[in-house]
Amino acid sequence: MEQDINKCIEVMESGGLILYPTDTIWGIGCDATNAEAVKRVYALKRRADNKALIVLLDNAEHLDHYVIDVPEMARELLDVAVEPLTIIYEGAFNLARELLGENDSVGIRIPHEEFCQQLCERFGKPIVSTSANVSGDKSPATFAAISDEIKQGVDYVVNYRQNETTPGKASNIILLRSDGTFQIKR
Repeated sequence: MEQDINKCIEVMESGGLILYPTDTIWGIGCDATNAEAVKRVYALKRRADNKALIVLLDNAEHLDHYVIDVPEMARELLDVAVEPLTIIYEGAFNLARELLGENDSVGIRIPHEEFCQQLCERFGKPIVSTSANVSGDKSPATFAAISDEIKQGVDYVVNYRQNETTPGKASNIILLRSDGTFQIKR
């Protein structure tokens, strides 16, 4: 795991893409502050660039570095969530504009899985986490289900957890609006 984390950091610092296991399913990742790297993710996935991407962040205390106004409800939800939870916040900043959605929104998840937690913490910046599939194809539940096109389109493929056969599951997603209202997306 240590070697994979070091290599991921090296690749992302140079603007590259990684294929890595997350707290949900395998993801394509890059430095979420690097516009060119984010554009490469969209190109690899053949995804419309008006569809926002999710990012992983090491700690809820760092949300204020990337979201103008973090609703208190978000912190409460993060404290009680028992399954992976992605919260969509309005008013994101300090991130590549290319990954933001409507109202400068961004989906952020704080992973509680060891590999992702250490990767995020040691990288020190948000990391893109989008499913490892071409847009429109089914999200792969295991590493074995990831297409060769995706595997060959990244700069580094993490070895850790490749042999796991337990299928991953996408996170729950909640949109928290700045007016205090919310919407369950998934």
